[in-house]
Amino acid sequence: MKKLFLIIGAPGSGKTTDAELIAQKHSYITHYSTGDMFRAEIASGSERGAIIDSFVSKGNLVPIEIAIETIIIAIKNAPNDVVIIDGYPRSDEQMNALDKYLEQEVEVSLINVIEVTVSKEVACQRVLGRAADAKIVRSDDNVEIFNNRMKLYTDPLKSIQAFYTSKNILTKVNGERTIEVIVNEIDELIQSKI
Repeated sequence: MKKLFLIIGAPGSGKTTDAELIAQKHSYITHYSTGDMFRAEIASGSERGAIIDSFVSKGNLVPIEIAIETIIIAIKNAPNDVVIIDGYPRSDEQMNALDKYLEQEVEVSLINVIEVTVSKEVACQRVLGRAADAKIVRSDDNVEIFNNRMKLYTDPLKSIQAFYTSKNILTKVNGERTIEVIVNEIDELIQSKI
């Protein structure tokens, strides 16, 4: 049985870094970022990569079929039984599609959804600061696209929170503290549930 943990958060919330650090600490945890999966597909030069790029480059959501297919393949092929996916779901449609899939899937169980919370101001500072960092150059790090990505994140957030709260699997973590404190809190939560 694959135990699935989802980490959601605004652009710049640190969710990918948090998930990577937790997976590095434990050989039995596999981490996937939907953003990384999409960027890898774009870099491969495939037809699907070109389709993904046409959405991501404008800060828009990748079509549901492509996103779900990418995630399902990743979970099933994961080398470990504990899987963390960050950056998903980002819409009601994605959430409902994943939930419908998981209802029929006996090999995968969604254990917890962890929301890393940060203010819009902090998120913007981090994303635009990242853009200024020569080591990490991403075409999606500018103010206009950040605002679009932030709106895409916040518009469905209340219904996503309500849905996972009703299932009693949503945990909020304050993302405006040191990485060490945040990672330890999320790690302890995951350890307590596996």
